[in-house]
Amino acid sequence: MKLKTLLTTIALSTSVILFTNCGGGKTSTSATAASKGSAPADTTKKAAAAAQQDTVTAAPVSYPPLDKAAYDAKMKFMAHGDTTGKWPVKNTPYPIDGAILPFKRIVAFYGNLYAKKMGILGEIPPKEMLAKLQGECKHWERADPKTPVIPALHYITVVAQGDAGKDGKYRYRMPFKQIDSVLVLAKKIHGIVFLDVQVALSNIHTELPLLEKYLAMPQVNFGMDPEFSMKDGSKPGKKIGTYDADDVNYVSGYLTNLVKKYHLPPKILIVHRFTKKMVTNYNKIKLHPEIQLVMDMDGWGEPELKLGTWRYFIYNEPVQFTGFKLFYKNDIKKAPNHMMTPEEVLKLKPNPNYIQYQ
Repeated sequence: MKLKTLLTTIALSTSVILFTNCGGGKTSTSATAASKGSAPADTTKKAAAAAQQDTVTAAPVSYPPLDKAAYDAKMKFMAHGDTTGKWPVKNTPYPIDGAILPFKRIVAFYGNLYAKKMGILGEIPPKEMLAKLQGECKHWERADPKTPVIPALHYITVVAQGDAGKDGKYRYRMPFKQIDSVLVLAKKIHGIVFLDVQVALSNIHTELPLLEKYLAMPQVNFGMDPEFSMKDGSKPGKKIGTYDADDVNYVSGYLTNLVKKYHLPPKILIVHRFTKKMVTNYNKIKLHPEIQLVMDMDGWGEPELKLGTWRYFIYNEPVQFTGFKLFYKNDIKKAPNHMMTPEEVLKLKPNPNYIQYQ
């Protein structure tokens, strides 16, 4: 069976995970495709070299210098009147030159090109998908005219799956040619890219270095998903996984070294979260001038539930920047059958810097 057909078929049997919000016993869910697959695929050296040549600058580039006064003012603006002292987060490092956050808001489409059930990125034809993303970006700019929007494609590069595979790790690495395709699509709308990893029974130390040639590109960033980091050996989809501050620190340290090595602007690191145990020891997460770290509220459900998840696991445990995820289908399953609008999301304290649609 062809790979595309295989993943699309298996994605129909998505593993749905329930979690309880400590604000009142309601449930919200997050999902992934439990995709069966064969051994990881790779591309030819020619395709990889073409992608590298098209997207990586050979010589060091000068990025716009940081205006610290403007940075501080924007961070205060994004705190949206918070008076608790939590936001903006104190004693965080100023970023190196070329930082996107907090000056721009990122609006991303999430998914996988092989599976229509894993997110809007792969659900509809590419041309239609890019037009829809640009429409969402315009809506956010209308809702918050003071914050320009940059579009992004957030691609699931390593997918947790229901089949153990040849190495018993329950994850499938997407072929590099698919990453190349995402880079081409993002370039059409002057967007950036996030490569997301669901390690399953593998680990972040193994999976991250395999993507270095892409992360060496200035427009490519990274996402790590604790939900499918199964440190106790459980199959992904049976329970919610976890990362510790040590895992986040490994990734941010690795990316910091890449930024220095390749003379890049700051990398944006997305950490998904919708329960307390998904990210342990959050207060031990180390921040770097080379990394802009976003804690992304990743749970789905009705607005009241999502807002409770935000309060307990994002607002109350500040790290640096924040993100908020919206689900076109799952958010409307329960009354009031309504996906939150940009205007509603912007009532949050702080205002999210990163918005993801699935």
